[in-house]
Amino acid sequence: MNEIASTLSLWQWGLLTLGALAGGAVNALAGGGTLITFPLLTAVGVPPVAANVTNTVALCPGYLAGTFAQARDLRGQRRRLGWAIPLGVLGGIAGGMLLLGAGERLFRGMVPYLILFAVGLLAVQEPLRRRLAGRVTRLGFAGGHEARAALFLLPAALYCGYFGAGAGIMILAALGLALDDSITRLNALKQTISLVSNVAAGVFFAFSGETVWGVAALMAVGALVGGALGGRWAGRIRPSALRGIVIFVGIVIAGFFLFQDAGS
Repeated sequence: MNEIASTLSLWQWGLLTLGALAGGAVNALAGGGTLITFPLLTAVGVPPVAANVTNTVALCPGYLAGTFAQARDLRGQRRRLGWAIPLGVLGGIAGGMLLLGAGERLFRGMVPYLILFAVGLLAVQEPLRRRLAGRVTRLGFAGGHEARAALFLLPAALYCGYFGAGAGIMILAALGLALDDSITRLNALKQTISLVSNVAAGVFFAFSGETVWGVAALMAVGALVGGALGGRWAGRIRPSALRGIVIFVGIVIAGFFLFQDAGS
């Protein structure tokens, strides 16, 4: 796959750089950066599976930075980390195996529906966050059930390894439905699980031959810079407005993929 990088033109490299910066900033401000970076990778000619693999590898440094930034809120959660980290690793690897085992054609057909699913998760992110923050669980689950949290967490971690867009929202929901704690501490736990799931999938993908390494390195740097800029802009840009733009873009992109599939 690395020969793809040598075929990219200067403007395509520039487009990927801008996309990585935008994706990192969007992730820092509202979430959903993958809905920008993944379609850009396919637009410059990277096959869907390789684009997803490359995107996952590129995002790992950003998750590491986010985890360190929230390390203070992980204090007192060592027991949870003891079962959450192995589940995150297991789910990430299983999702990666599922992606590579399913093949290009099946994944290509699922792309628009995965994007729409991620868009839906993004749309309910704030209502869900408010509900979890208020400790309201209409499904009737009592807080503090770690076995139940583990049961909810595994499919979310698997999705993280398979595609990943919106996975953080899934993981936070899985934790919030079963654990009685502040949203800040649950978010820190979510960030750690997202990190280990992505790193596990990324390490697995590193030996798959599907990673476009030059592009992944560029995007990793761009995402880190974009994330830093997004952090500075956090007080100036309304995340809800930015989220609305990302949702609209995601719907348009999903429609494009569906139209492309129908015409092929």
